[in-house]
Amino acid sequence: MGSDDPRGIIELGNINIKCLIFRINNGDASEILSTAVTRSEGIHNGVIVNLTNASQVIRSCISTSEEKAKVSLKKINVVIEQPEFLCTKFSKHRKIDGSKIHKDDIEFLLKEAKKQVIHNDDKQSIIHIFNHNYIVDGKTFIEEPIDVYADSLSHEMTFVTMPKNNIKNINQAFIDCDIEVERFISCTFALAAKLLNDNELQFGSILIDMGFEKTSLGLFKNLALVHSITFSIGINHIIKDISKVCSLSLEESENIINKIDFSFQNNEELFDENDYLKDVYFNNSSFRKISQSLILNIVKARLDEIFEMIKKQIIGTGLSSTFGTNFFIVGGGSNLFNLEKYCSNFFGLKVKKLGKNNKKESETQSGENFDSCLGALKIIKDGWETEAISELINENSQKISFFAKIFGNRK
Repeated sequence: MGSDDPRGIIELGNINIKCLIFRINNGDASEILSTAVTRSEGIHNGVIVNLTNASQVIRSCISTSEEKAKVSLKKINVVIEQPEFLCTKFSKHRKIDGSKIHKDDIEFLLKEAKKQVIHNDDKQSIIHIFNHNYIVDGKTFIEEPIDVYADSLSHEMTFVTMPKNNIKNINQAFIDCDIEVERFISCTFALAAKLLNDNELQFGSILIDMGFEKTSLGLFKNLALVHSITFSIGINHIIKDISKVCSLSLEESENIINKIDFSFQNNEELFDENDYLKDVYFNNSSFRKISQSLILNIVKARLDEIFEMIKKQIIGTGLSSTFGTNFFIVGGGSNLFNLEKYCSNFFGLKVKKLGKNNKKESETQSGENFDSCLGALKIIKDGWETEAISELINENSQKISFFAKIFGNRK
């Protein structure tokens, strides 16, 4: 496939499926040819739960984008995030005994780590490998220490894997659409590639993607994804909690949560002078007294549960002290009013929102946010210097590193 041939990216979300078709021009600039959005069906948290429905909506989304671009795709890159993703950090060691470190030494450690990942769980497939750093005689090297004299070399790597059966089901959905999956890309990784700058990725950043049915965490340092996890819990769980405890419809509960000020300092729009929910919010249910404290306690309890799980993951990496200044929240949940303030208070750190009305936001003309697809485009086009990948569109990319060059098939 030539560098100027059209390429496709599709994001499999819970609410929407998004497709983007692009090509790389002679001047090495990417050109977006078309985009399309289709309501998601048969897919839940990145997993195919109904093959027929999933294939139909995938076909519809791709076909719409192809018609707009007047092209026909044979392969496509899939942006996805699943709670079943496993993120495993490895440190492999080799004695050098005073000699120079050669390419073969690093390649050996990479292959040994890959063998161990496959041996530990043969039901998983590798979708990403990141170089975290190198330890040479106790000193940390960010770049490959080729030709450095040393007694010992340790290579720290992060592997992101995905259940093979999940991959088979996704592949089958695309086969039914007469299209082949080119590669899988973690949505958390793609968002970071689009929304975070090199300094934020280099010196350490926390990225929380808070969605409707899931919440994902990504920790980035030295331009690498060093830890990632997705929880099957999101904003919709808060809506369901309000609905269940207060005996309100889901529609009423969603309306309430969209009106809450998550700084919890100004909620006069929701509650009357006696601190009861105003009657205008009873669209489907009979009016009755529901106290402000009850609703806010329900919301806080679920938010605290989500954020406590995230905090444990951050502390568990042993890197919590390095991420203090760069803490970001994205996703549909981040659009809840002042949620970043609640998040800041919970973690004791300044949490910044990346989304609407933010200079880092990227939207298509349709107004739909395509940050994940645009981040994937950047990864596919330029490569990622700390990721081991097997193919680049632009073979002359300056961001492709030795680490990426020497590593082959990720499966």
